[in-house]
Amino acid sequence: MPDDLPLAAARGRLSMSPCASAQSTASAEPVASEATASTVATVATPERPTAGRTGNSRTTGNAWETTLRRWDLFYGLVLLANILVVASSTASDRRVLALTALAAMVPWYLLAGRPHLVTAEDQLTRRAVIFMAGVVVLFAVADLQVPNAWTLCLALLPLCYQVLPERVALIPALAMNAIGAASVAYWAGTLAGAETAAGLGIGVSAFTVAFGSYIGRIITQSDERASLIAQLETTRAELADVSREAGIMAERQRLAGEIHDTLAQGFSSILMLVQAAEAQLDLSPATARRQLGLAAQTARENLAEARTLVGGLASAQLQAGTLDDALRRITERTSAEVGLHASFATEGTSRRLPAATEVVLLRTGQEALANVRKHAAARNVAVRLCYAGDRVRLEVTDDGAGFDPALVNGGYGLRGMRARVDEAGGTIAVRSAPAEGTSVHVEVPA
Repeated sequence: MPDDLPLAAARGRLSMSPCASAQSTASAEPVASEATASTVATVATPERPTAGRTGNSRTTGNAWETTLRRWDLFYGLVLLANILVVASSTASDRRVLALTALAAMVPWYLLAGRPHLVTAEDQLTRRAVIFMAGVVVLFAVADLQVPNAWTLCLALLPLCYQVLPERVALIPALAMNAIGAASVAYWAGTLAGAETAAGLGIGVSAFTVAFGSYIGRIITQSDERASLIAQLETTRAELADVSREAGIMAERQRLAGEIHDTLAQGFSSILMLVQAAEAQLDLSPATARRQLGLAAQTARENLAEARTLVGGLASAQLQAGTLDDALRRITERTSAEVGLHASFATEGTSRRLPAATEVVLLRTGQEALANVRKHAAARNVAVRLCYAGDRVRLEVTDDGAGFDPALVNGGYGLRGMRARVDEAGGTIAVRSAPAEGTSVHVEVPA
C-alpha cells in the first residue's frame, strides 16, 4: 500500500488484501494434487484496537470499525479451515510439520500478538516486529510443506496491517505472497505451474497494494469526516451553552421589566399615597382614608401581579378585562393618586389583540403614566388608544414640565419601553420640550 496513508494511524481500517492458492498442473510429484484448487480472495485489513480493559476497540465514529473479539473469531475460523485443508494432504510427513507450524500460531498469537493489539500505540515497536517475523516464519514452514496453506493469508495479511504501520506491513504481506507463489511453483514441478503461480502471486500482490490504497483513502476521508463531526458536535454544544446563557439573560431582562412596570411602580404609588395620607391625617381624615384605600387597592393589585409573574400568566389587569378597561383603570388611578385631570379615550373598533401585544401596550401605558406622575408635574394627561386596521396606536400626552430628549439618556423605564415595542415589531416616538409637555406615541402590529 502507498506511503501517503499510514494504516497504523487510522483505526477501524478495512482494507482488501487478496491471497491465493494456485492450481498446479500435472506433475510426477505426489503433492501435485494438493494444489488443485485455485482461490483468489479478498481479505479485510482490520482496525488496530486501542488500549483498554476489555480488549475492544474504542469508538471512533469510523464506519469500518469492529471489535478485537470479532477479529479473534475471524482468525480462528480461517486457521481452523486451513488446518482441515492441510490435514487432508496426502503427504503425511510434510503434513505433520505443516500442522505443527499452524498449531504453533495459536499460542504465538495469544502470547505475543494479542497483548500487543490490546495495548499498542500507533507506532512501530520491537514487539510488533518480532511477532510478525514469527508469523512469517511459521507461515513459511507450513506453506513450503503444503502449498494450500497459502489460503492462511486470508487471516495473516490483515493481521500485518493491524500490527504494523502501512509501509512496514507491506514487507511481511508481500513476503508471504511470494512464499505462497514459490511453494506452489516448486511443488507443481512444471513450467506451466510455475507461470501460473508467478502470475497469481504478482496479481494478488498488485491487487493488495492498489485496493488497499483505495480503501485507505476512503478510511482517511472517513476519519476526517469523523473529526469534522466531532468538531461540529463541540461547536453545537458551545452554541447550546451560549443560547442557554442568552436565554437566561433574556428571561432576567424580561422579569426585570415586568417587576419594574408592575411591582416597583405599585410600591412607588403605595408609598406616595401613604405619605399623602399621613400628611392629611389631622387636616382631612376623609382624604387620608381615601388615599389609604387607594394604597390598599394598589397593594392588592400588586399582589395579583406578583402571582401572575410567578405563574407566568398574562397580566392580572388584562385577565380582569379588556385592554381598554385596563388602560382606563390605570389612567383613573393616576388621576386619583396625584390629583391631576386624566382622560382616556378609544378610536376605531375595539377588539381583542394577541396577548403579547396587549401586554406591550399596557406596560408602555403604565410606564408613561408613571413618568407623568413622578416627573412631569402636569395638570392634565390624555391617554388615547386607536384601532386602525392591522395597527394599534397608543398615545399618552401631558402638559407638564417636559424635557430636552437630546440631553436625556433615558432611565430603565424608557429603555424598557423601547425594548418591549421593538420586540413586538412596533415603533415608539417620544416628543418633548422644556415647558411644553411630553407625548409618547407607540404603534404596534395588531
